[in-house]
Amino acid sequence: MSEQEQHSSFIKTPQQLATVVVLAFVVPIIAIVLLVKLVLDRPSIDPVAMTPEAVAARLQPLGRVELGAASSGGAIRSGGEVAKAVCFACHTTGAAGAPKVGDKAAWAPRIALGFQKLVESVVKGKNAMPAKGGDSSLSDIELARAVAYLANQAGAGFKEPAAPAARTAAAAKAAATK
Repeated sequence: MSEQEQHSSFIKTPQQLATVVVLAFVVPIIAIVLLVKLVLDRPSIDPVAMTPEAVAARLQPLGRVELGAASSGGAIRSGGEVAKAVCFACHTTGAAGAPKVGDKAAWAPRIALGFQKLVESVVKGKNAMPAKGGDSSLSDIELARAVAYLANQAGAGFKEPAAPAARTAAAAKAAATK
């Protein structure tokens, strides 16, 4: 190798030299300006976001748990009402192996177990179905009524349980005062 090849520069023309000189001054100045701006600028706080109402809204819990809430104001719902509100989510589509409403073949082995066994499996839960169909606020009477309603749609002849007299009287009194 010759001596000239070892000491060659990447700047070959006067335009390249001018570009390097300009960039050597401009790039550090821009970097210094940006650093000063970063250090001196403080983030501003939105005054609307700091109002007591806005702070309270941000601190709200994500959910609430109500234990022992009475269903439908204390009145006992019919089997059809409970089935439409709770059971139909799975029993109309057959989700997770639930027998479809009105499917006599799917319901026949369950109906053969008898009304009490069906109600027990609903109260305790069975396979993919959670206890009380996933609605812990349902009373045993409401569950039994829903079981009778669904089974009767598939040909069973179960009688829907009557509401207890004390609870019916209390529900009637509450409705009369409204």
